[in-house]
Amino acid sequence: MIYFVGAGAGDPELITLKGCRLLQQAHLVIYAGSLVNPKLLDHCTEGARIENSAHMDLDTMVKLMVEADNKGETVVRLHTGDPSLYGATGEQMERLQQAGVNFEVVPGVSSFLAAGAALKREFTVPDGTQTVIITRMAGRTPVPDTEKLRDLARHQSTMAIFLSASIIDSVVKELGCGYPPETPVAVVEKVSWPEERILYGKLQELESMVKAAGITKTALIFVGEFLTREGLSKLYDKGFSHEYRQAGE
Repeated sequence: MIYFVGAGAGDPELITLKGCRLLQQAHLVIYAGSLVNPKLLDHCTEGARIENSAHMDLDTMVKLMVEADNKGETVVRLHTGDPSLYGATGEQMERLQQAGVNFEVVPGVSSFLAAGAALKREFTVPDGTQTVIITRMAGRTPVPDTEKLRDLARHQSTMAIFLSASIIDSVVKELGCGYPPETPVAVVEKVSWPEERILYGKLQELESMVKAAGITKTALIFVGEFLTREGLSKLYDKGFSHEYRQAGE
């Protein structure tokens, strides 16, 4: 069997128990280069083949996986974060399906979730935004016209922006079409790694603070009221009744 395993955001303890067990059982591990904490590879058994996908193209990678599967070996394709976000896993899965090869996907802790923990904030706010937009700026990888950052910004909901720190000037210009200049922002670099850095500010300061810090990659940009707004939920309100508790109890 071939398993696509989410390695988590960087901290080697953020992999799931299932993902860790599969690493221990794998005959072949193909990991996503420098994006995966090398300490995770310590879980691999002695004699396991460990390959870095940074040096491979799609054909080479799929061929390795299929050949190992045909030998009855367990294969782990170790991706950073969660395989469902910005991992280029879809094209690999499609090739395996075309080859008639079975595979499973094991989720991981995405970097935007690890960043929420680092920021010590909820992305959704009681009596405030209830929507989280996960997106990126167009670069070498295009973005559909219907998903331009300036249009998404008009919702003024919580936004997590991946893979865009290198073009921060364009990000700020686009965000300014929807968010006020004083909107709270945060930038989380290398979240959950020892080198983690967090910058706080306002949208009008975002470009200057990112450039001053020298941040160009491996960073998430967060925008929205969730960074500063406080609110009380209905769930624990004494005056709110629900299935397990009556108001006033």
